[in-house]
Amino acid sequence: MIHTGGLHEATAGNIVWKAIDVADVDQWLALLKRMAAVDKPDWIEAREDLEHSLSSSKNNPELDTVLGVDAEGVARAFALVTRNPDSALLHGSGGVDPQWRGQGIGTALLEWQEARSAERLAEDGVTEGRLRTYVEERNASQHSLFAADGGEIVRYFTEMTRPLGEELPDVPLSEGFEFVTFSDEISDAVRQAHNDAFRDHWGSEPRDEESWLFTTSHPEFKPTWSVAVVDTSSGEIAAYQMASYDPASAERVGVREGYTELLGVRRQWRGHRLAPALLAEAMRRFATDGMDNAGLGVDTENPSGALGLYERLGYVATQRSLVFDRVITA
Repeated sequence: MIHTGGLHEATAGNIVWKAIDVADVDQWLALLKRMAAVDKPDWIEAREDLEHSLSSSKNNPELDTVLGVDAEGVARAFALVTRNPDSALLHGSGGVDPQWRGQGIGTALLEWQEARSAERLAEDGVTEGRLRTYVEERNASQHSLFAADGGEIVRYFTEMTRPLGEELPDVPLSEGFEFVTFSDEISDAVRQAHNDAFRDHWGSEPRDEESWLFTTSHPEFKPTWSVAVVDTSSGEIAAYQMASYDPASAERVGVREGYTELLGVRRQWRGHRLAPALLAEAMRRFATDGMDNAGLGVDTENPSGALGLYERLGYVATQRSLVFDRVITA
């Protein structure tokens, strides 16, 4: 039985609340598309993302998801909460059908997320945590909703793009290193390199084998565009770039963009210009396969100076996301 306290009062209309299951994926995806038609996000979840959220060992769909359907059985709102094992950080997501906004449903879903987050923390004896949500800055209604709920903006992330029709940067790989195209044989070594590279990055948590397999088996992941840099003297992976392509996004915005999902350099190999060399190599591979642009996202406050690096390589900002945190007391 799911915990839906307060949700029955969220709207004057006839809406029924239930946990999300695999039979609801079509309705859930249709709801996201109706929301996207109004909110114009850069990206929306694919079917595989929704299915994964229901099958991941990190979630219990019966307790960690909720779906609101109207009298005709059409999905009108949803929310879910996720949490890595032993972490005090939870992530929330959700939304309301544009035709059903303005009735208090969004506020009620935030309250449900907070209550469920507190339950999950209490289950492991954790007394305090944070519920984190990412909101595109141009989505003013969501911005206002989270601010009114007591959310604090703790970080900014910027999406960037670079036309590939312009002259591509020439950044040779330093001596003693070589590019290796991603493959199953090096997949786990890249995962471990990622966890090592991001252990000192804000908000990052280690990728376990389950979440990494989902990334590398996702239909949008492009292994032929994904590259590791190997230190030839030790055979270790010093840096990596993981890329994807979203054909649905290309249809929405009219631009085919190769996207850098993950980029990292391990601490002991920093200072060899491996990151710009990887991005230049990625651009060449994107362009060879007919992409119009190269894209990526950056933590605007990253002390490594990543934003400046990307700007020097020709990337320009397209939009910004706000990271809202709410303190949760179990």
